[in-house]
Amino acid sequence: MLKRWMLGLSAVLLAFGLAACGAAEEPEAASGTAQSEAPAQEAPKAEEAPAERAEEAAPAFPLTITDASGTALTFERAPQRIVSIAPSETEVLFAIGAGASVVAVDDWSDYPAEGVASLPRVGGLEANVEAVLEQEPDLVVAGWTMSGKTIEELRKLGLTVYAFETNTLDEAIAHIREVGAITGNAAKAEEVAAKMEADRKLVADAVGGLSDAEKKRVFVEFAPGWTVGKGEFMDELITEAGGVNVADQEGWYEISEEKIIEADPQVVLYSLGIEGLEGIIKGRAGWDKIDAVANGRVIGVDDNLISRPGPRITEALVEVAKAVYPEKFGQ
Repeated sequence: MLKRWMLGLSAVLLAFGLAACGAAEEPEAASGTAQSEAPAQEAPKAEEAPAERAEEAAPAFPLTITDASGTALTFERAPQRIVSIAPSETEVLFAIGAGASVVAVDDWSDYPAEGVASLPRVGGLEANVEAVLEQEPDLVVAGWTMSGKTIEELRKLGLTVYAFETNTLDEAIAHIREVGAITGNAAKAEEVAAKMEADRKLVADAVGGLSDAEKKRVFVEFAPGWTVGKGEFMDELITEAGGVNVADQEGWYEISEEKIIEADPQVVLYSLGIEGLEGIIKGRAGWDKIDAVANGRVIGVDDNLISRPGPRITEALVEVAKAVYPEKFGQ
């Protein structure tokens, strides 16, 4: 699922000069499985109660993680020099308190701005191997699908590479906890994960009582002529926000303007990263009759916020929910 999402998304982003997150192919172990060797403990599990998770959040090494590529990685201690070649992962590392250990990032990492502005850059989807080696990292973090070739090359050169994949909000939150365990920041990672779960609860409480008939039809245009359909991360955000995605195909694809007119979405979301996109949407022939356009419900959203499955993805969920149902959030 995420492979289709990222391949489609990267095609769109490359075409329009945007940046999104690295991600991963879809192996059996989607988000990675954390196992500990005695006397180490297992990484915190998502289903445990918050108090129990907090008690078990202390760093524990040695720690063995099976990553998204199916590779077992054993950490004797927290890594001290980390290279991130995925914008979403850069955000994760800084959010959980591991930012001081990040020594270089990919070209698209731009958040948090104050944390990454001065860091060396090692390339894009397929990072510059020599630039990575120059940093002498004891850990490289990368998305398995978008950086698979680089990952294999770096591993052949003896570097430890953690390949990640997140397909759903559940997996994104579990991933936060796993990276926290790897970096020795489990307690802070638990705080971030708890905040993400609170965001989801806020939305669920607001829209949970909607009947199918009350759910609003939503259309997303991420770049001119491109939308996102079923089985993708953005589709999950719309669904959890109480909406119904009018895009009826799988993955990322070019829209049929006539079909969108027929679907008559009540809310249109578009990427703020594309200058003039709102005008393009409103200026299409016949689109002035669409409910969302006619009633002023064409709303811009932060493209990085909604496309990176990192610590801010549930903030994107809240943003989408408020855009679709402002009245349920006192707006």
